[in-house]
Amino acid sequence: MPNMGGMNGMNMQNMMRQMKKMQKQMADEQESINESTFEGKSSQDLVKVEFSGDRKMKSIDINPEAIDPDDPDMLDDLILQAVNDGLKKVDEETQSKMGKYTRGLGM
Repeated sequence: MPNMGGMNGMNMQNMMRQMKKMQKQMADEQESINESTFEGKSSQDLVKVEFSGDRKMKSIDINPEAIDPDDPDMLDDLILQAVNDGLKKVDEETQSKMGKYTRGLGM
């Protein structure tokens, strides 16, 4: 590639510096999300779950009222509601914090 002159080299260096800075900010944001805790709840809060920002379940709390031996499907539904609610909150926070970086990159 032919040398395009000193000015172009400066612009490229500047751009690389900006990219490194942005990568660091993105990594910091992601780490902040990963360290956060997100609570998901079912209807009437009968089942509560906690997720870390990297989508790992940390705990599940099942209210004894949710355990009906005659209706095990109800407990299944409550757990699904709570898990999906928690994961949705992780996704919303991730989009909120990381979206500003990906919007400009066409991702």
